Amino acid sequence: MVGTVIPILNEYEGMVVAKTERFSFDFGISRILALAAVGISLAGCAGFIPLDSPDAVATQTNAALVTEPTAPLAYALMPVNPAIVQATNAFTDSSGMVFSRLPGGNYRDVTIGIGDIVTVTVYEAQAGGLFIPREAGVRPGNFVDIPRQQVDQSGNINIPYAGSIKVAGLTPRAVSNIIRERLKDRAIDPQAVVSVAEQRGNQISVLGEVNSPLRFPVDPGGIRLMGAIARAGGPKYPSYESTITIKREGRTYNESMSTVVHHPGEDVLLAPGDVVFLTRIPRVYMVFGSTPSPGSIGGTNNRRFSFENDNMSLAEAIAKAGGLDGNRADSKSIYVYRFEPKPLLERIGVEVSQFPTKTIPAVYKFDMSKPDGWFQADTFRMRDHDVISVAESPSTEFVKLMNPLNAATTNADNISTVIVNSK
Repeated sequence: MVGTVIPILNEYEGMVVAKTERFSFDFGISRILALAAVGISLAGCAGFIPLDSPDAVATQTNAALVTEPTAPLAYALMPVNPAIVQATNAFTDSSGMVFSRLPGGNYRDVTIGIGDIVTVTVYEAQAGGLFIPREAGVRPGNFVDIPRQQVDQSGNINIPYAGSIKVAGLTPRAVSNIIRERLKDRAIDPQAVVSVAEQRGNQISVLGEVNSPLRFPVDPGGIRLMGAIARAGGPKYPSYESTITIKREGRTYNESMSTVVHHPGEDVLLAPGDVVFLTRIPRVYMVFGSTPSPGSIGGTNNRRFSFENDNMSLAEAIAKAGGLDGNRADSKSIYVYRFEPKPLLERIGVEVSQFPTKTIPAVYKFDMSKPDGWFQADTFRMRDHDVISVAESPSTEFVKLMNPLNAATTNADNISTVIVNSK
């Protein structure tokens, strides 16, 4: 038994104060461990250690209403095999193909639009008709040029003796036929030639993240989407970071530029009046679990990473996040979380009748403790906003359990040393 003086905490008028008293201690190991246990328990008290935010107990205690927990979200867990990788990659390749289904027809022929300047020339077979006088030599030729005119807001132009003709949306050849039909009973075997002198209505705009935004008339023979983007100087950013929006007939359609690049059928003919807008939307994925700590990889202070190419694989994604943590990771349990459409999971062989929604939460499990798991990870295509989770090995849980005990033993040893030295 040894007497010593230690400070203890006491409460005075609602305040915690310190006072000194003399105690006698039996420095047996049981007392030391008990003291260490008390220290550990005090470390968790909010009154002694400030918190960054309210803890779980305080949050639930102070709530005016606590609802009953709902059933967990149903999801499909699928250990990956080559057939699953092939099916998901095929869907990744074909997903987002929208432009090939755009409304409209063949835009190779230039049509007349509102605001265009139109010229019309009318021919007659001989003099003495509606436009050509009988007196020879009065004027050369057997034709007459109608003054140039602009297509009005109703889409019409006016031709003498033919009246008002709706030309918007028609080709010059179609307008020529209408004029001939309206004049055939007045003129001598009339023929008409219609041409667009200035295109002001049938224009295409290419805007957004391109090097030279511009507006230009539709070329004879039409112009395709990628050709229009090239005319605007090309995209500012890589195709896998660029999203193309086409506005047509009051509706908008979006598609990744990578999809257009890899699928020629998506490089559609543009229609007069189309607006093409490029937006930079980097594709990202997130990595959690047993990978190196945030900030240790290239200065990245989070677990959100950007794609570096069009066809990033799971193996590349994990490598960019620093790989697996050799001390903690369970290489048999690598998971990829994403939402999948029902038809895809049906092709894989998942029973989807229990899922009421069109998309199903899906979890793909990879075993990278075997060589084939690495090959599958290297061919599995990542998608935007995929979540990768690397599970911890069972031994890590044991180490976590032992750490507090090791800390308690260390603290007890330190306390014992201090007390013995004070004898």
